[in-house]
Amino acid sequence: MNEEVKIISRYDSKITLDYILNKNESVIFERKWLFEPNWKIWLKPIKVANVIIWMLNADWGTFVLWINSWKIQDLNKLNNTELNDYKQVVFDFISPPALIQIEEVTIDWKLILIYNIEADRERTFFRKDNEEVYFRNWDETIKLDREWVKFLEYNKFIRNFEEEKRKDFEEIDFRKSVLDFYKNKINFKWDYNDLLVYRNLAIKKDWNYIFKNSAILLFAENPETYIASSSLRYIRYIWNKQETWVNLNIVKDERFEWNIPRIIELVKRFLNNIFRDYYYLDIKSWKFVKVPEYPEEAWLEWIVNALVHRSYNLQWNLIYIKHFDDRLEISNSWPLPGWVTVENIKEKRYSRNPRIVKVLSEMWYVRELNEWVNRIYDSMKKSLLSEPEYIDKNEIVTLILRNNISKSEDTISEKTMEKIEKEFNNLNKNQQKILNYIIINKKSTILEMKEKLMISEKMLRNYLLKFIQDDFLFRDSIKIRDINALYKLKK
Repeated sequence: MNEEVKIISRYDSKITLDYILNKNESVIFERKWLFEPNWKIWLKPIKVANVIIWMLNADWGTFVLWINSWKIQDLNKLNNTELNDYKQVVFDFISPPALIQIEEVTIDWKLILIYNIEADRERTFFRKDNEEVYFRNWDETIKLDREWVKFLEYNKFIRNFEEEKRKDFEEIDFRKSVLDFYKNKINFKWDYNDLLVYRNLAIKKDWNYIFKNSAILLFAENPETYIASSSLRYIRYIWNKQETWVNLNIVKDERFEWNIPRIIELVKRFLNNIFRDYYYLDIKSWKFVKVPEYPEEAWLEWIVNALVHRSYNLQWNLIYIKHFDDRLEISNSWPLPGWVTVENIKEKRYSRNPRIVKVLSEMWYVRELNEWVNRIYDSMKKSLLSEPEYIDKNEIVTLILRNNISKSEDTISEKTMEKIEKEFNNLNKNQQKILNYIIINKKSTILEMKEKLMISEKMLRNYLLKFIQDDFLFRDSIKIRDINALYKLKK
């Protein structure tokens, strides 16, 4: 096996040499360098404790010492007492006591330390010497004041739901294919129950296994049997408004009631079949470029995070995808934590179900944490769409993706594009000139085309009528004889 892709941690299958050297730092991964060029110690043990504290107060994470400029610094430069100080930071500086798995790893005869940090569901961690509490926000370490500490403690209490043990759950209700997929992803060799205990999704007591809500949500055949409203619902409305009673305008209503990984896969396939594609002409390459009605990266990121971060203890509302003619609304019952608002959601983050987050991250459904909101913005921008909108109301957070592609003069529908591509070579030279002119200019009048293309008005009218009958174009005017009528590509 290539040394750079060889797993070097016993606790996290993602940790390879390439990962620790090249991975972007985030809220779940941090690397620090220890020595200055003259081998003087730069990072003191108490600074290491600060990093571990914010990781404990956030989610799970991996902290690697020592790397500088993408090169490994050799820990063997420390004497035994100094090395022990860095291994003892958890006991010397952090309260309450925390269980951190510390690994000594040798790479090319150089020694490094890997701190494997598990999130704690109930406790807030602080420095022993001054009781300061630290938290991570994107690439910034924040010292929390008393008010923010209260917010943190409140949200840790909400987290307890995924830790709740369920004596009523039967092992037979697991979907073994999803467990197999996870086992293969992390290269786990033992049985399912040991896997779930290994990832803190179950406990073993008196030779019996007791499974947690997190295990049910991730791997059960139908979590709804045990956790009400853990499903997702898609509703398609005619027009741009939700009507009721006699005016009810629902044309499609689908419900997805499986475990989280299976919901992600099925919803992804379902929506890709539902949404339409549009095309615009790239003048440089003279090719039609596809633009989706809604880019997959935008809606899939939000759906995954809705499933990952929702408050499953609030069993009164589903995740809803409401599809209107002009927009997509994805709503979720997960009140934002105290320091996260719809205004700062691009920068701030917090994970309500870190056990679930970790498993889905290892299954590659969740990518780098805190980048997902930025990916939603970026994908909408690349697709010529409006910026995403967020609404936080009555403990329901809703993402709104607006679709202005169908109204844009730069785009045409997939159906129109296919017709043009199929018939273009069968058109005569003047017909091709007319069609090319309208594709490039988006719209045109007969008088304009007559002047620019040097084609007679009678011939233009005949060809334009044919294009309308063939569903290539439409005539934008309510007057029967309008010399200023605009001819446009059919949407």
